[in-house]
Amino acid sequence: MTNNLRVERAIKNITQEELAKIVGVSRQTINSIESNKYVLSTVLALKISEYFKKPVNEIFFLTDEDRN
Repeated sequence: MTNNLRVERAIKNITQEELAKIVGVSRQTINSIESNKYVLSTVLALKISEYFKKPVNEIFFLTDEDRN
């Protein structure tokens, strides 16, 4: 899975730390998600999409590898 979380944060001009506090995780978790090193839970994906007021699949995307 990949994402455009960094872009979404830039649009809203918020830091990893600010987003982390909003959704209830650590800054390191947000960093790991953005770096595609951490597959987040459905609950966390929904919290993030709710904050950005976008559907989950406009922020998070399956890769070809995920589809196989």
